[in-house]
Amino acid sequence: MITNTKTLLTVKTEKSLKLAAQETAAELGLSLGTLINALLKQFVRTKEIRLSTSYYPNASLRASIAEGEKEFAEGKLSKPLPLDEFLAELNS
Repeated sequence: MITNTKTLLTVKTEKSLKLAAQETAAELGLSLGTLINALLKQFVRTKEIRLSTSYYPNASLRASIAEGEKEFAEGKLSKPLPLDEFLAELNS
């Protein structure tokens, strides 16, 4: 007797997200089902959820970084201190 070990998992998500996920998975040579199964297996095996994204600062942070770099270049900011000097400065 052959038993079917597969089941259907139904998840509601935005159509645009599903399409984008399918396209991204296809770029990697995977179907969305294969990708979801791999993620589920990893979750069960590790009991962890690892989410990451490429780091890219948002517009506000980029503006703050540019402002700090400009102030440093103009000599408005002091140079970085070695750790021991920094700690001494904090404690004074």
